[in-house]
Amino acid sequence: MLFNSFEYIFLFLPASFLLYFYLHKTKWATAAKISLIGASLFFYAWWEASYLFIILLSVFFNFAIGNLVSSNTLESDRVKKALLVFGIAANLALLGYFKYMDFFLENLNGLLGTSYPYLRLALPLGISFFTFQQITYLIDSYRHETKEYSFLNYMLFVTFFPQLIAGPIVHHKEMLPQFASRRNWAVNHKNIAMGLFIFSIGLFKKVMIADRLAVWAGNGFDHAETLNMMEAWVTSLSYTFQLYFDFSGYTDMAIGAALLFNIKLPINFNSPYKAANIQDFWRRWHMTLTRFLKDYLYIPLGGNRLGAFRTYLNILIVFLLAGIWHGAGWTFIFWGVLHGIALVIHRLWRRLNIAIPLLLAWFITFNFVNIAWVFFRAHSFDDALKVLEGMFFGDLVLPAALASKLAFLEAYGVRFGSYLGGIGAGKTAIELLIVAFLLVLFTKNSTELISQSRVGTAKMVYASLLFVVSALSLNRVSEFIYFNF
Repeated sequence: MLFNSFEYIFLFLPASFLLYFYLHKTKWATAAKISLIGASLFFYAWWEASYLFIILLSVFFNFAIGNLVSSNTLESDRVKKALLVFGIAANLALLGYFKYMDFFLENLNGLLGTSYPYLRLALPLGISFFTFQQITYLIDSYRHETKEYSFLNYMLFVTFFPQLIAGPIVHHKEMLPQFASRRNWAVNHKNIAMGLFIFSIGLFKKVMIADRLAVWAGNGFDHAETLNMMEAWVTSLSYTFQLYFDFSGYTDMAIGAALLFNIKLPINFNSPYKAANIQDFWRRWHMTLTRFLKDYLYIPLGGNRLGAFRTYLNILIVFLLAGIWHGAGWTFIFWGVLHGIALVIHRLWRRLNIAIPLLLAWFITFNFVNIAWVFFRAHSFDDALKVLEGMFFGDLVLPAALASKLAFLEAYGVRFGSYLGGIGAGKTAIELLIVAFLLVLFTKNSTELISQSRVGTAKMVYASLLFVVSALSLNRVSEFIYFNF
């Protein structure tokens, strides 16, 4: 069941909301919590009912291990540490089996000349996200940083349907107290207004922008070998903006739906394409993943406390693993390494204390991110290199009238092609990309909009228009990109 489907918007979400607060109104708090857990499990089972046992097994297992490593019944710290290692290893093994086994077999066959058959397992939705959430819970339990959470609250923390499939990656400290708070058991009209407002913005991002850009991005990467310069840039920029509006749109819809139940999810995006350096980009992009990588990987590795070389090495390790987390493929790994190298270069540049004009710094950062996304999206290295070749060495494509006036440049090696190429990289795509640029650079983002005190009449009218326009365009429901990760 997709956030951008009629079933979710007009049936599942209203029914879950009404039942939850009806049970609270009748003083059946436990039943209300169970109803929300049941709704979340139904939401997950809608995709693939046979995989429901995986998330249930994961919840029971991690809650039990977390209680053991945090309890006083086990006096030996060595036993607790062994249990922690076992718990983390079991989580990673489950994730590795479903997400990386075919990748491992592919590389093993290529290296040894063997022919082990692929398992071709369907990836359980959300497994990367709920695995990371529960690893943090285990680590914090070992550190005695968790409280005596009830099993129902813990289960709701993991399965809560707005964030279940693609995040944000929530932390037990910010979520479990909200589920236990009696103040959240009553209908809050302010939260409903804010939730519907931000949900509508997210729906508009997905349906009206991301899904339209997906056409240009998909066609371009499917015809990478024939792209001219304009088509290649339209292809790369279309994916760059598709990914942002798709994933941030999902996050907005998750935050909005959660607010209906008086639950505040963490902010995950803060205008990342406004960043003027790569470090600032990662402070703004997928912020909950950055938080996880920093707190549970970078700092335990030593962070920046062990000298410059170890700092740079730690950064490279973190982003190598970030690439692996995103997907089972060498292009994802290379994307992660590229960002790790960029962060190391940024730190080295800061040590030189040479300032770069803000506009130039933004231009360099944005184009690096755009180029790196090519590897993230491409089916293979060969396709990625063909797109990049088209971006920098392809035929320069201009409108016919303008091309004829500049024909003299052909004598100097400038090549021109037809304006509308094989994938139709023409007026519509360029206009949509211009709109996307204007939106991400010159308008308030969702974080800024929901930080304001209230949603007035003007904002509700605005949100209603966005919702109606988006709902009328739900003729083809598409999945969110991060469902694949």
